[in-house]
Amino acid sequence: MNKMELLNEDKKRLWHPCSQMKDYEAYPARLIERAEGVWLYEAGGRRILDAVSSWWCKIFGHGNPHIRARINEQLEKLEHVIFANYTHEPAIELAQRLGGLFSDRLPRVFYTDNGSSAVEAALKISFQYWRNRGRPERNLFVHIRGAYHGETVGALSVGSLGLYRDTFKPLLFKAVEAEGPDCYRCPFGLNRTTCDAECFTSMENALEENNGHVGAVIIEPVLQAANGMALYSPRYLVKLSDACRRSGVHLIFDEIASGMGRTGKMMACDHASIVPDIALVSKALTGGFLSLAAVLTNGEIYDAFYTDYTESKAFLHSHTYTGNPLACAAACGVFDLFDDPSVLPGVLETGSLIRDKALAIADHPHVGEVRSLGMVTAIELVADKRAKEPYAWKERTGYRVYRKAERDGVLLRNLGDVLYFFPPYIINGGEIDFMVETAINAVKYVAGK
Repeated sequence: MNKMELLNEDKKRLWHPCSQMKDYEAYPARLIERAEGVWLYEAGGRRILDAVSSWWCKIFGHGNPHIRARINEQLEKLEHVIFANYTHEPAIELAQRLGGLFSDRLPRVFYTDNGSSAVEAALKISFQYWRNRGRPERNLFVHIRGAYHGETVGALSVGSLGLYRDTFKPLLFKAVEAEGPDCYRCPFGLNRTTCDAECFTSMENALEENNGHVGAVIIEPVLQAANGMALYSPRYLVKLSDACRRSGVHLIFDEIASGMGRTGKMMACDHASIVPDIALVSKALTGGFLSLAAVLTNGEIYDAFYTDYTESKAFLHSHTYTGNPLACAAACGVFDLFDDPSVLPGVLETGSLIRDKALAIADHPHVGEVRSLGMVTAIELVADKRAKEPYAWKERTGYRVYRKAERDGVLLRNLGDVLYFFPPYIINGGEIDFMVETAINAVKYVAGK
């Protein structure tokens, strides 16, 4: 089929994720034939710079030769095997590498297929832990406002973004929402870089009011990605860790978007020097080659499941592709690349360059804030800069900026009226210039000069 035939079949048969399909009448899906580095190549040869790492996973770019070689080598030996009662070398090697992320303080690894399923598994592990320990009343989960942990029913239950959650409220289990950090519109008038996380009071109250009934708190460390790339102080995590320890509550860190170097540290929780009870890793774990996620737990949690079968305490949770050898091999290839000591300093250096370029739009009357951490830089658009008043959502201001940038050669997918740069770590100076200049021009085109 030629390009138009393929796109007609796409429109006729496919249902794309996170999309109002009627929009595809004005903006048909772009047919990508190949990709290399930071570039996507459409049928016909036009190229688009992937400024969002194809939903945050392509940290070493498209077509990385080392990761591809690891997959090809594994493909010659074993492509898949049931992971119940069977094992294989890539899964074992990867578990060793994952344990090293937390100095082997989270030594147990449970593999799942994707980030949402990792959240689901983590919630079930915590829930069953308390039952296995004879404390079934500890069945509440606490999350913060602005949280997003995935699209499954369990993950949505511990999220708060109405865009994804509201339709499915009747399906969700009860959870406790605490006021979270809102550093751009801080009610205390403080700055995220110098505050003492005064906003933690709400979480503290939630834990005290539900004392004895909370099983776990789940949070994205430092970076709330889907919540407009909202950044907050590591001090909040320090207070949270202390409070969870006092209350005997599990602390779950969702590092699905923020882990694997994105914030300039290998894991975002490293900014607070904290090891949680459970950590979740996915997205960038395989460099975007194959779907894989990992749930890491400490030994004390694992031990609550380790007993005779007749006690009915086993974790009977499974996925067909659990521990897939090809995906594990890809992830091992990613860790190989991180063995280069220049990678993380390079992330900080490149991230600073992106931030400095983006600050050129900071004084625009409709730019509320330019915020940055590691290789994440976000531009929040507002209707009123002084009042920090957002645009009406029906205006789709950020969406129109995204579409303008895409026409000009940059994939700059918006989060509401927040635009963000989340490119592969391998992006070079010239590509950064093109990416940021295209975005700035798109903002000016939509919001005025």
